[in-house]
Amino acid sequence: MALRVAVTLGLPDRLREPATADHLATELEASPVGLELLLSHLTTLGILDSTDEGFHTTDFGETLCTDAGNGLTNFLHLDMAGGRSEMAFVELRHSVTTGEPGYARHFGADFWTDLDRNRDLREQFDQQMVQRFQQTLPPIVANYDWGRFASIVDVGGGNGTVLAAILDANEKTTGKVVELEPTAAAANKRFAERGLDSRAEAVEGSFFDPLPAGAQAYLLADILHDWDDDHAHRILARCAEAAAPDGRVLILEAVRGRMSTTAFDLAMFVIFAGRERRVEEFETLAAAHGLALVTVTDVSDERCLLEFRRVS
Repeated sequence: MALRVAVTLGLPDRLREPATADHLATELEASPVGLELLLSHLTTLGILDSTDEGFHTTDFGETLCTDAGNGLTNFLHLDMAGGRSEMAFVELRHSVTTGEPGYARHFGADFWTDLDRNRDLREQFDQQMVQRFQQTLPPIVANYDWGRFASIVDVGGGNGTVLAAILDANEKTTGKVVELEPTAAAANKRFAERGLDSRAEAVEGSFFDPLPAGAQAYLLADILHDWDDDHAHRILARCAEAAAPDGRVLILEAVRGRMSTTAFDLAMFVIFAGRERRVEEFETLAAAHGLALVTVTDVSDERCLLEFRRVS
């Protein structure tokens, strides 16, 4: 929590230039006593150093600066999508005993309603998704034969980061992203900036509603783990009904017991009431919609790709 408060107050950035606790307290309109206690603890943690000139950010503390490029600001800042969502962990006992998300109990609305109410949170969440894929996109693109699909629909594909990378590497493939506004507009902007607007477009819509029909592949990248089984069934049903007769449904996620971590499993549960699933659980979900598992491919250190085909 000390790190979260430090990032929320902007201390790592501000203290690239030394300042005393009293000076900072005036500048931030903070308690001089409380702020000095926080700064001292951050010094113990190695985030700050204390000199005659005051406190200043260490090389280690630079990892918490907004321009560090590692996404930590989003995950720690108490007013941004990542940091805000992790406050749901104070309701972990509630989630464990009831099976319900802690987020809604803590904030009075579920995560997705919160995003709908606050455009800044939605933009921060979209950026968080970009950051999560940033390091793993090259192996994801390289370790699966995306080029055999003439058309791909990226269902809930955010601002188009994943689809753009796939299309960049496969010049004969076209694609669509299905997303809510304003994320769909951001995806179209990305496609235009990458010179892909002749082969890619984003259409406004929800994955609980009918999807663009007839594509050869429907991609769900980090989607199903955000939802409980009832909602996962609804999403898979839309993919199955939209897919071409020889179409595929592709689930790209961490798989429990194979790629996932226990900490992230808990996060999915307490924030969304979702979870990382085992291969057999995906098979059971998909079978209800006439989908049979074809292959499971380890495409990165963090994610597997499960390919399903229509059988009915």
